[in-house]
Amino acid sequence: MDRARKQELVATLHETLSNTGVIVVAHYSGLSVAKMTELRRQMRQAGGQVKVAKNRLVKIALEGTDVSGISELFTGPTVIAYSDDPVTAPKIAVEFAKDNENLVILGGSMGPTVLDSDGVKSLASLPSLDELRGKLVGLLQAPAGKIAQVVNAPAGQLARVMSAYSQKDEAA
Repeated sequence: MDRARKQELVATLHETLSNTGVIVVAHYSGLSVAKMTELRRQMRQAGGQVKVAKNRLVKIALEGTDVSGISELFTGPTVIAYSDDPVTAPKIAVEFAKDNENLVILGGSMGPTVLDSDGVKSLASLPSLDELRGKLVGLLQAPAGKIAQVVNAPAGQLARVMSAYSQKDEAA
């Protein structure tokens, strides 16, 4: 790779890493091309990205960003997974690492907060933004449904009493 392409890659990485919600760093030594492609596909479908770059270039790209604290994680064959949603990249990476022992989560960053591997795993256990939105909508709709039940309950009870009296009169 010539110098101009390296500078362009560093600039692109700098922009991406400084504007993303969460970054996960992992070792991928021994991971086959098919498995790496599968990881990329899963991450892309969920709204994240996976990138492999030279550690030296990534460390240069991290300089001057809020996430510069993760630069010591870049030793050996590393892969970067990132997403705007703070749960997507950790969730996909942790689930993929469960099935593939060759993907080892080293740590990551959520904004200026540096995470170790346990921090990334705990972040992966949180519900995603879409799940939280669904729960919120459900909570907002529940009171309206309960109010409708309370309002309709006396009318239903009155109808049952009237029906019971009419059946009593018919039986007599």
